[in-house]
Amino acid sequence: MIELLSKAYDYIQHNQSRFWEAVGTHLRISLTALALAIIICLPLGIWISRHPQAARYIINLVGVARVIPSIAILFLLVPTLGFGEPTALVALVVLAGPPILINTDAGMRGLNPAVREAGRGMGMSPTQLLTRVELPLALPVIIAGIRTAAVEVIASATIAYLIGIGGLGYFIFAGLPLSRYDLLLVGAIPVAILAFTAELLLSAVQRSFRYQ
Repeated sequence: MIELLSKAYDYIQHNQSRFWEAVGTHLRISLTALALAIIICLPLGIWISRHPQAARYIINLVGVARVIPSIAILFLLVPTLGFGEPTALVALVVLAGPPILINTDAGMRGLNPAVREAGRGMGMSPTQLLTRVELPLALPVIIAGIRTAAVEVIASATIAYLIGIGGLGYFIFAGLPLSRYDLLLVGAIPVAILAFTAELLLSAVQRSFRYQ
């Protein structure tokens, strides 16, 4: 194992430009997909928390989408969207969306009704109640969903290489058929580090909101 790690390190040293370009691409795709998932699923999660009947259908639909592998979604989209970044982003947003949506709905539903009544009693408008009371209280649960989504997206963004986007998946998919396990580690270890870093950072953010 030490020998493989040494070879992987040597490869990075001699191919720094390619390696850091792959890291940059991987991060850009992952962060873009996560941001899009938040933009779409956070408001939708708030809305369904207020419409229980619609929530049942949407949550069930999201649950079905969640069990479909990202690589299957990716290749289902290729005939329509073609090879390129939009296809990878749609596949990753479908992956990232469910935990954000479900946790937003759960966080909003879990609020004590007395808190809302107190806000209304103070003369708050629906918007003020949402932004000043409901969202701050629900944030720890919402961030837990974002944390799950971030780790899943970073891990799954390796599939972007299969449609010509690049990223750290290049090293993984290039190393496998050649039995170049050192090359595989060049891709796999940074992906694991990025996912672990996202988990730590978002866990810290979640704790900070929980104890406010």
